Amino acid sequence: MPAYGLWLLVFINSAIFIIFAFSFFKPKTPRDWRTFGSFSAFIIALFAEMYGFPLTIYLLSGWLAKKYPGVDFLTHDAGHIWYKFLGFEGNPHLNPIHLVSNVLIVAGFVLLASAWRVLYRAQRDGTLATAGPYASVRHPQSIGFIVIMAGFLLQWPTLVTAVMFPVLVTVYVRLALREEREVAEELGEAWALYASGTPRWIPRFGSKPILDEGSVEM
Repeated sequence: MPAYGLWLLVFINSAIFIIFAFSFFKPKTPRDWRTFGSFSAFIIALFAEMYGFPLTIYLLSGWLAKKYPGVDFLTHDAGHIWYKFLGFEGNPHLNPIHLVSNVLIVAGFVLLASAWRVLYRAQRDGTLATAGPYASVRHPQSIGFIVIMAGFLLQWPTLVTAVMFPVLVTVYVRLALREEREVAEELGEAWALYASGTPRWIPRFGSKPILDEGSVEM
């Protein structure tokens, strides 16, 4: 059975993860759609190389053939490049790198889901979101997307996604900073109080909400 050219699998896997993320992010504003669209592009590029066309392996084929003679990198197992680079044996889906990547992916989706529930209640009540993940960090949904992408990049690194990842992280950071400025202008003291006690990116676990739940995702 061929390991690549399986475009139906590309479509199915991409759709599953994109729809799952959409169900917890629910983009509304143009900024939300840019955030979600960039994440979707990353997912599609990933699965296109994982099951469709192995561009990275073709571009590195000469070097790979010299370093690992006799290894057919067009098989799916050998396509786990970290698996070969680090000398793992056995099922590549059970090696430590793959398992850590699965933990990151699941953690990212859990963070997305928990942040969305808090944000939904805050939007309904018309107040600032400060409970749940928002009590520990200002941007839980953006962090969730970054963690998911990091997990996939660790699991199946490609040249395309390796270039896309830092670019998308930069985009998310710039969007978050722009949104913070807008919310600061709109909410004034309430936002200043929340921001003064809540880290922007590195969670502060154990902290308690300062304000009532609300409607703005940072």
